[in-house]
Amino acid sequence: MRILGMLLAVMAAVSFMSKNVDAGERYGKQKVVYHVNYTGGDKDKKYRGAMRNIQNHINAVGADKMDIKVVLHGNGLGLLKSATKNDKVKGAVVALKSQNVDFQVCANTLRGRKINYNKDLFDVYKEDIVPSGVAELSRLQQMGYTYIKP
Repeated sequence: MRILGMLLAVMAAVSFMSKNVDAGERYGKQKVVYHVNYTGGDKDKKYRGAMRNIQNHINAVGADKMDIKVVLHGNGLGLLKSATKNDKVKGAVVALKSQNVDFQVCANTLRGRKINYNKDLFDVYKEDIVPSGVAELSRLQQMGYTYIKP
């Protein structure tokens, strides 16, 4: 009986390991656009949750198999504004960028809300700015990116 129990435990471990090995093969290469246009809420919980979703996605598929864009417009620019003062948000942004996640900022929102991306937002450069957040979402979907709104 004891040997049977040990045998079942070994079989379960082998089964679990083989499922994890198959994860990368299961998902293949992916192009994804994450859409953020909402406020972060109390302690930026929604922003941190969105970035945790992105990190979980990368963990499942593999950073080398991912092309991820995060399009921010409207209230979503608050994510990069919060990153200037909230170390948890800043750390998540830095970690995602180090895995080649692109954060794209809407020029319409910058103009309309009089936001200076150099002073008011964390780690934004001219090449990160797109003419229109919603138009960029449409363009990326036409290019085969899967749309996700966390």
